Amino acid sequence: MIDPPKFWQEPNRRFLPFLLAPFSKIVAAYAARRLRQSGWKAPVPVLCCGNLTTGGTGKTTVVLDLMARLQAQGVVVHALIRGYKGRITTPTQVDPTRHTARDVGDEALLLAACGPTWVGGNRAASAQKAIQAGAQCLIMDDGLQNPTLHKTYSVLIIDGAVGLGNGHVLPAGPLREEATDALQKADVVLMIGHDKTGFLTRYAPFLAHTHVMHANLQTVMPLAPEKECQPYVAFAGLGRPDKFFEGLKQAQAHIVKTCAFPDHYFYQNGDIQKLYALAQHYNARLLTTPKDAIRLPAAIRNTITVASVSLQWGNAHMPEHILNSTLHGKRA
Repeated sequence: MIDPPKFWQEPNRRFLPFLLAPFSKIVAAYAARRLRQSGWKAPVPVLCCGNLTTGGTGKTTVVLDLMARLQAQGVVVHALIRGYKGRITTPTQVDPTRHTARDVGDEALLLAACGPTWVGGNRAASAQKAIQAGAQCLIMDDGLQNPTLHKTYSVLIIDGAVGLGNGHVLPAGPLREEATDALQKADVVLMIGHDKTGFLTRYAPFLAHTHVMHANLQTVMPLAPEKECQPYVAFAGLGRPDKFFEGLKQAQAHIVKTCAFPDHYFYQNGDIQKLYALAQHYNARLLTTPKDAIRLPAAIRNTITVASVSLQWGNAHMPEHILNSTLHGKRA
């Protein structure tokens, strides 16, 4: 995956967005037309956790948190996900003992470790399979722009550090559709981290009738009191690997070197050899994310430290509001 162009995050750079504006209009018009389709209405509640931009915003972490809360209430919840970069495109239940990241994508395997998970581009077809398998509630990891399945409740997730970039639709900017269209159909806007781009001020008129919630991602190091001074070489293939590296510093991990790879990157033997050479040079251990660990050969995973990421809600009642609205409230 090629890194996104820098001008996507530079609102004051107007020349390239101006040149690409005709193409953006085509993309926006296609997205709007596609989203006017009426999706299949499932007989069970459907909660969608999506975003507006390309790249990661923390959707999977949000889905994992809400899945666990639904399970704690005794709700049989199944996750639906496209399975980005996976070979399987037809509706398929993920089997962690049989499927690899190359089959279903890294995020699908993370979700499957929490509960039943289905991959497939057609969310309605996946939903039907999940319901046949006993799902009482469905939660979508991404899919805000997927029209095949009607959503009971939609959470739009914004990364506070980058906001909506320059505010333009692909290819002039990082947006998948017009921002105003996405904000109108979102029941909740969940901002991860502090608003560093002025998103809340810029789009205040479109947020007047939408709940705005806040949360933070917290990196959690494995408990190892006897190794508090253990040096680490940290590596990650994420949409924003610097976010992970900063989280490690906040967790007071002793990071001596960081290595960033493209989002959803499948590590090659040469990459792994270079990482081990760096660790040996610094007399350190390798450290990465759960998503990256899944994309590593199984034989070496137990030699690498994995730091988990948890969601810290700004208000403890926020997730319950989302779940109650999904299960008992808003139903179009």
